[in-house]
Amino acid sequence: MSRHGLFAALLASVILSAGGTAAQEQPGAADQEQPAAAPAIEAPAPAPGQAAPDAAAPPAMQPGMTTPTETTPIETTPTETGPSTATSLTLPRDLSPWGMFMAADIVVKAVMIGLAFASFVTWTIWLAKSLEILGGKLRARRAAQAIGNAATLNQAGRALGHNNGPGALLVRAAEEETALSAGSLDHVSGDGLKERVTSRLSRIEAAAARRMSRGTGVLATIGSTAPFVGLFGTVWGIMNAFIGISQAQTTNLAVVAPGIAEALLATAMGLVAAIPAVVIYNVFARSIAGYRQILADASAGVERLVSRDLDFRTVAPAKQMAAE
Repeated sequence: MSRHGLFAALLASVILSAGGTAAQEQPGAADQEQPAAAPAIEAPAPAPGQAAPDAAAPPAMQPGMTTPTETTPIETTPTETGPSTATSLTLPRDLSPWGMFMAADIVVKAVMIGLAFASFVTWTIWLAKSLEILGGKLRARRAAQAIGNAATLNQAGRALGHNNGPGALLVRAAEEETALSAGSLDHVSGDGLKERVTSRLSRIEAAAARRMSRGTGVLATIGSTAPFVGLFGTVWGIMNAFIGISQAQTTNLAVVAPGIAEALLATAMGLVAAIPAVVIYNVFARSIAGYRQILADASAGVERLVSRDLDFRTVAPAKQMAAE
């Protein structure tokens, strides 16, 4: 072998030995830089004589990564089973008017009892005053008819007899005033007698109308105040309902509805007491106005009889003087 061939072989062996040393040091550097590599890591090739890894096997774990089998815990809201369940078990099952009344607060019960009593008073007054007004109108019409058919005051008094009705009182008052003024009628005119009779008759009319109107003021009071009393019971009941809601710590309709229904029952009873009272009061007002009109007709008839008697009293002496 020549000198140049020997030198070339020696140089090739040095280069090969240097490349093998660099290849042996490179895996160590790669291992040191592995944490900074990208997340996607390829599985290393199997060494000779080892079986290939299963394709379904999970990749190697890296810091900050989670396995596919790990699940994040799901937050669930606990079911309210304490106060609401205990409250629903104590709710009244009977939502009839009587059941709601029995389950209501003591103040609401007092309001309902007062309104029920007011309604009872209203219907009692209606029954009593209806009979009284009906009977008073019948007596007043008969008295007005008797007074209209009479020619003199004495004849009207005999027709009415000892009746205690307003018509008979009108006739007797006129007779009494005429008897008291009999001594002065021969010297003065009868204008003063007419004024005095009119004054007494007007007082009798007013007294009869006032007697007939007795009890209707209670109807007016009930009709004007019953809705507000019922509203007070409703407000009080709703306050208690809200307090119960806050104590139960739930807005379940089964908890809210019974308390509000009991409160609204007070308003309903207030309207039940007020509406008939107002209607009956208006009916009685019209009936009493008609009764006073009948009495006014009877009073006007008595005044006519008094005026006629005064004229006959004036004409009678003139006839006697003419006859003489």
